[in-house]
Amino acid sequence: MSRLDRHLLRDFTQSFLATLMVLLVVSLGGVMADLLGKIAEGRIPATLMLSQLGLQLLNYLPLILPMALMLGLMLAFARMYRDSEMPVLASVGVGPGRLLRPLLAVVLPVVVVVGLLSLWLGPWAQRTGQEMIANANKSLVVAGFDAGKFTTLPNGSVIYVGGISGEGTHIERVFVQRQTEDRLDVVTAQGGDMFFEGDTDRYLRLNKGFRVEGPLDDGLDYRLMRFAQNELALPDREDVRDATDPEMLPTPALLGDPRPEANAQLHARITPPLLALAFALLALPLARSLPRQGRYGRIMLGFMGYLVGTLLMINGTQALADGKLPPAAGLWWLSLPLLALAVWWYAHDGRLSRPRGKAAT
Repeated sequence: MSRLDRHLLRDFTQSFLATLMVLLVVSLGGVMADLLGKIAEGRIPATLMLSQLGLQLLNYLPLILPMALMLGLMLAFARMYRDSEMPVLASVGVGPGRLLRPLLAVVLPVVVVVGLLSLWLGPWAQRTGQEMIANANKSLVVAGFDAGKFTTLPNGSVIYVGGISGEGTHIERVFVQRQTEDRLDVVTAQGGDMFFEGDTDRYLRLNKGFRVEGPLDDGLDYRLMRFAQNELALPDREDVRDATDPEMLPTPALLGDPRPEANAQLHARITPPLLALAFALLALPLARSLPRQGRYGRIMLGFMGYLVGTLLMINGTQALADGKLPPAAGLWWLSLPLLALAVWWYAHDGRLSRPRGKAAT
């Protein structure tokens, strides 16, 4: 590799990695805020926060990496135009064709990673995250209950559990304090079990205990009840998708699936690496500017173009799933024309149009 290729490769890589770090921090904050909201509602156990954060981030990387690659390359080319490096390179015969080798040395590995994430790691992360949530919702231990400690639920109730069975489904020596408007409700029981109704409803069935209900303020309106069984509602668990959901299936299983949803999901996994390659090739033509011209306006133009392409991919996937687009069309109407435009524009970048000859008088 020549000295020029090494210089350009280092410049492209540093700009791409710097942009990727910024986008990852922003995306990580959004994913964490969504997870914390679900944990506060009791839909996801707090013990699964870090694992779910990592798994969900894998699902977003096929969208983050192409944007980081495009913006990083545009920043690198814009800097070279601002510092007059591009005119100097052009004056010694270094055009878009000569820049293609160091450019592809950065782009192709990223495109391969996007393909692996979109076709394999992303669906695997979806299935693994759902399995972890489903298993956690069946265990009181993972759900946050700990023997010998008070546990505060998101709805404000306080539960004390004296003992938990090894599998985490049976509890002993239970104390529950709840508050509804101006009434205080205290329940004690010898033991209990967790059971489910429907997809999201969870309950504790308490056995052999007492329930005392009374006012929070002054008053003597107390009620004492003795029960054989009493059911206590727990916060709804996170919706667990069915195993036949196309988003949960591995990519090879989608190939022979006749459902429109499966075809839409298959094309949604194939399109991101193609868009990553197309937007990476568009970085050079979009970043072209004069030495004194501002570079951030063109970067905003590139970002808007990427945003439009991503929205078209998402809407096209939904249209395929709803049967509004023919299955054979897939998302090829988006990826192939965009890729052809990127190749043509890159090949013709910097070429001057031939002046038209004037008719002889």
